[in-house]
Amino acid sequence: MSEVADTEGSGAGDGGHGRGLGSRAPRFVRRSRPLHLSWQVGVFLIGLAVVGGGVLLLPLPGPGWVVIFAGMAIWATEFVWAQLVLRWTKRKVTEAAQKALDPRVRRRNLILTAVALVIVGTLVGVYLWKFGLVMPWNAGRR
Repeated sequence: MSEVADTEGSGAGDGGHGRGLGSRAPRFVRRSRPLHLSWQVGVFLIGLAVVGGGVLLLPLPGPGWVVIFAGMAIWATEFVWAQLVLRWTKRKVTEAAQKALDPRVRRRNLILTAVALVIVGTLVGVYLWKFGLVMPWNAGRR
């Protein structure tokens, strides 16, 4: 039992996140080393399948990053490294959200978005003026 972190405690020393690091497997699973190892292999394979699906969704229409983080959350039920990665990610997302609420940052983002829209609109306008309403792959056949 000494090899497996006990998570039934108060969560002290976990950085105030409410729960200690380590396995969240049921107690009866953690008591048996072979059963716990099998549990970890199963959790790893399920997490790997979900993360792999998320990676496939990145170039396709779909919630790729959400699926990847879901796979990381599955891994975090059993592996300390995944728990630490998720805590770091949550901290960075919270920091980014706080920065986004800063009026100066919001103003800068709005200006950059407006400039980008003007550039894209200009490029689309030039394309339509030069080629008309023709798809790019048919533009050379006119």
